[in-house]
Amino acid sequence: MAEPIPIIGGTGALGAGLARRWAAAGRAVVLGSRSAERAEEAAGRVREAVPGAEIEGLLNEEAASRAQIVFLTVPFRAQSENLNNLREALSPGQILVDCTVPLAAAVSGKATRSLGVWQGSAAQQAQEMVPDGVTVVAALHTVGAPSLADLGSELDEDILVCGERKADKARVAALIESIEGLRAVNAGALEMARIVEQLTPLLISVNVRYKAHAGIKLTGLPEAGHWV
Repeated sequence: MAEPIPIIGGTGALGAGLARRWAAAGRAVVLGSRSAERAEEAAGRVREAVPGAEIEGLLNEEAASRAQIVFLTVPFRAQSENLNNLREALSPGQILVDCTVPLAAAVSGKATRSLGVWQGSAAQQAQEMVPDGVTVVAALHTVGAPSLADLGSELDEDILVCGERKADKARVAALIESIEGLRAVNAGALEMARIVEQLTPLLISVNVRYKAHAGIKLTGLPEAGHWV
């Protein structure tokens, strides 16, 4: 039996959108929140959108202990607080998939601008904060929450995945690609997240200008056996 997919910050737009897509793909999902009540309310909304969805809402700490791969989908301003609160919940051998983008909107700035992060990227900051033995992989920075939430919207985009070990990235890629229309692409080491995270404010700027929900698509990659 496949493990559930825990989403920390699952009551937010990105987390809720991912939950809908994974639930629609037949995957069990655990939504985490600082409030168990809010988590269960968000789970209820997914059940309404996806009848028969296998989903539950729990406190973040409980959700994080439910599987080997955990997704962190909180705004940048909440990243440090959440990781501090998860120190006792995360354990060696787990993979934390950090989807955080350091947007200036986190400090009342523009969403089309990014913040400087001392460690180089939000993902590298996360790697410094997680307990020893927990590996951080960066992914899902460029897929839009509105597109994920609208199950009638057909996805066709690439997700850049950054991390130190190919095997870890491949496990994350398998979960990403269980969502129809998403293709995971190995974007290199975790330090490459500093580039990938910058694509988010760029896409926000483009989408505002064109009133669209565009993602990214790389050309020239092999269609089969692309995970290298």
